[in-house]
Amino acid sequence: MHKIESAKLLKQVMTDYFIGLGNKEKKIAWCTSVGPAELLRSFGFEVYFPENHGALLGTARLSGEFIPVAAKLGYSSEICSYLTSDIGSYLSKNTPMTKHYGLESVPKPDLLVYNTNQCREVQDWMMFYANEFKCPILGIQSPRYLDEVKTSDIDNVTAQFKAMIPTCEDVTGLKFDLDKFKATLKISKEATLLWKQCLETARNVPAPISFFDSTIHMGPIVVLRGTEVAKSYYEALLSELNTHVQAGSGILENEKVRVYWEGMPIWGKLRYSSDLFSSHNAAVVASTYCNSWIFDDFDEDHPFESSALAYSTIFINMSEATKTNRMIKLIEEYQIKGVVFHEAKTCFNNSNSSFGMPQRLKEATGVETLVIEGDLCDLRFFSEAQTTTKIETFIEQIL
Repeated sequence: MHKIESAKLLKQVMTDYFIGLGNKEKKIAWCTSVGPAELLRSFGFEVYFPENHGALLGTARLSGEFIPVAAKLGYSSEICSYLTSDIGSYLSKNTPMTKHYGLESVPKPDLLVYNTNQCREVQDWMMFYANEFKCPILGIQSPRYLDEVKTSDIDNVTAQFKAMIPTCEDVTGLKFDLDKFKATLKISKEATLLWKQCLETARNVPAPISFFDSTIHMGPIVVLRGTEVAKSYYEALLSELNTHVQAGSGILENEKVRVYWEGMPIWGKLRYSSDLFSSHNAAVVASTYCNSWIFDDFDEDHPFESSALAYSTIFINMSEATKTNRMIKLIEEYQIKGVVFHEAKTCFNNSNSSFGMPQRLKEATGVETLVIEGDLCDLRFFSEAQTTTKIETFIEQIL
């Protein structure tokens, strides 16, 4: 049994990133978490991700304070709690980034960019800030719920990527440099493949990293894609995890059963969730959530087309049939005995238990499934007592 020592390096990496957002000499682009960060970085933007801020608010358990503030503006408490937490935090002029990183507030954007490959809420979210800050906003309207991505889909998204260039040039005063874009995409791919290898170490028994660890260690691949910092971090993390694999050391002292977590984390209950499974010797070793930042399709020789392909084939953007097939593959690769579906009440797009998938998955694999109710940030939708009973019963069932 071990602790992941790279967490110390991670803390420094993330601290440096947030402090860097306070550098008022650099242009700031806000971007959705699975948006075109590489293109923005090629223009020299510092890139800020509101969804990451939403996760910070959830982890700090501040969302309950801020969601009602957004509700007063007419934002439903049943839409994305990242969105309502973040907007409520902004309106309250209160962010955990002040306490932890010394920032006066969220960084003022020079440009806002979204991609609807995740959901339509990101468009409305960014539009709020476009009205607040009176700055340009760019959006990519991705084809949704696909069985497979066709050439026409790639052409469509590629054209939208290229259409962003003139505005980026106007905001930065710089001409687009194709070589810089290619170099940024190359670094991003190298980092994302290292992240993939980190996650895949959990195929080993015992697993050297859990899903709950991965939700923290995925920070750099979300907010620092396209930088050498992210690449260096995952080189260090992978080296450590491989050392644990070679030593036969797992994240649990006595791993008895392996579980797949499907959906978003419950950010305000991350420690509780981790401890609950660990106390029953259940290793939560796989997810599609953490895999959302693996972009195998990046190709610096075809930067626009490969970006369009990579950002269109993320799990959340695919059809039910394609999602099910991807999960079946992961269940086999990670020797999964049970799948926990988190039905996040304010994240319909990232909750996959509504249309019979748990039952179909069980029929296809023989693996037991469980649905728990909760949310990414809004803990009003979560019952710890009920969840504990359901998960403990489920683990007993699959042991």
